[in-house]
Amino acid sequence: MMPETEPTRHARTIPPPPPGALSGRTAKPERSVRVITTIATLGALLFGYDTGVISGALPFMRDPAEEGGLGLTATTEGVVASSLVFGAAFGALLGGRLADRFGRRRAILSFAVVFFGGALGTALSPDATSMVVFRAILGLAVGGASATVPMFIAELSPAHRRGRLVSQNELMIVTGQLIAYTSNALIANFSDNEHAWRYMLGLATIPAVLLWFGMLFMPESPRWFAAKGRLGEALSVLRRIREHDAAQAELNEIVERAEEPDAGEMRLPWVRRLLMIGIVLNVGMQLTGVNAMVYLAPTLLESIGFGTKAALTTTIANGVVAVVAVSCGIYVYGRVNRRPVIITGQTGVTVALAVLGGAFLLPESTGRNYLIIAAMLAFLFFFQGAIGTGYWLVTSEIFPLRFRGRAIGIAVFAQWIAGGVVTLVVPPVIEAVGGGTTFLVFAVINLGTLIFLVKLLPETRGHTLESLERRFRSYARG
Repeated sequence: MMPETEPTRHARTIPPPPPGALSGRTAKPERSVRVITTIATLGALLFGYDTGVISGALPFMRDPAEEGGLGLTATTEGVVASSLVFGAAFGALLGGRLADRFGRRRAILSFAVVFFGGALGTALSPDATSMVVFRAILGLAVGGASATVPMFIAELSPAHRRGRLVSQNELMIVTGQLIAYTSNALIANFSDNEHAWRYMLGLATIPAVLLWFGMLFMPESPRWFAAKGRLGEALSVLRRIREHDAAQAELNEIVERAEEPDAGEMRLPWVRRLLMIGIVLNVGMQLTGVNAMVYLAPTLLESIGFGTKAALTTTIANGVVAVVAVSCGIYVYGRVNRRPVIITGQTGVTVALAVLGGAFLLPESTGRNYLIIAAMLAFLFFFQGAIGTGYWLVTSEIFPLRFRGRAIGIAVFAQWIAGGVVTLVVPPVIEAVGGGTTFLVFAVINLGTLIFLVKLLPETRGHTLESLERRFRSYARG
């Protein structure tokens, strides 16, 4: 194993940007970053829509084929829902490697094409087998976008705005889910077509097209350019999104980190520690039980007496709460340290799960039903405002530049595998032992995650990505 050494400062002469690279530059730097963030996070919007839309489509897909459905059982329902999640696991690994090898921008462009093909395929699926295949293909895009988009935004963002801008990724995820819930309810209530669920799934093709066209005009990450030795292009992008002097200073700092030898770095103890933290954060995100809440909310509401259409309409409240919570989270993460907000959110999620589990064990009554709905909404508020927002943010920040894509891909792969297992087993488990026991088990698991966070979660606010890397290295040296 190679010893850790300090880099040689300014080891390479930084060439000027290519002729004409800055011509026509009229937008202010911060406005440019906001535009790039908005376009890139259409990938997150698709992520949210494609994970949320299945909650409304599943009740219709349970109908027999002669009535327009796919004849799903509790088991095949879990397979259909989880196929996207397992596909997303491998999409995250693929996305991380594509982003490191070909660039963050090209990876997002590729996944936009897969989003389109997967959404169209699910809408046209003639049977459950085809649905599983196309949901898995769609999952490749969801996982790839989930690994690549936050990293892309983090690498383009100035340190003082990184929390707010990366958190916009989570806002777009929950906005996508809200759009899915709303369109599901509208289609269910106003369409008598037996294939209404196909329209729900097919709508995802529209933002996929917008993402592809939008990313054609976006720049590549300057940190990826620097890692590849393309320093003139890195400086061109930085001068587009930073003030002139700040661009040069930031590139100097990036070069110091980018030119360090990376042989064996993935095996160094301080990197393994960061990877462990990233994996626990991402697995912990899924072990909150959020997939059970997102995918199965209408099913849970039906179990306490709601009709299918009423359950779909009530689910819109989940989407509204999520959007409000993430909006609050963006405000808070822009002003407060990450660590206390995440720990507070994890505590809230754990308590909400315990209340939800206990409510399902109470005798049936109107009061019990309101308590279940209130606990679901409280869970979503704490999860979306603090956990979902904060975990994605910290994951995008903690890994070194040389293998940031690979490391994020591994962490997000673990997240989606955990999410796939949860999504696959929760429907039959709830059917076998009931919602009460299921959510109480989730509460115990989340208590363990909370203890881990208190002991090991680092603080990342107020540092450039390069200064964070120096800080983590210095911890390893003691």
